[in-house]
Amino acid sequence: MNFTDTPPLVIDTQTKAEDIQSAAHQRIRAASDLLETFSCLTFEHADLKDISHIINALYLLVQDGCDLLEATQHIQLQPATDQPPHSNPLHS
Repeated sequence: MNFTDTPPLVIDTQTKAEDIQSAAHQRIRAASDLLETFSCLTFEHADLKDISHIINALYLLVQDGCDLLEATQHIQLQPATDQPPHSNPLHS
């Protein structure tokens, strides 16, 4: 979910697919670790805005990870000769 008409973050599709995949893994792992931590806690004293903040952070991490994985697939499907010499960013 973007809050603007023009996405402010882009993924450099000229980067090696392995590097983009690694960035995706980091974000998805961070979200997974955070979910694991919260599964051990209780929210009896949590404020509703705190829960909203947690959900937003998890959403951003997972969405970024998915966008990065999509970019990796895009890169891997393009033959090396079809890639332009300049960056062809995908919106995040």
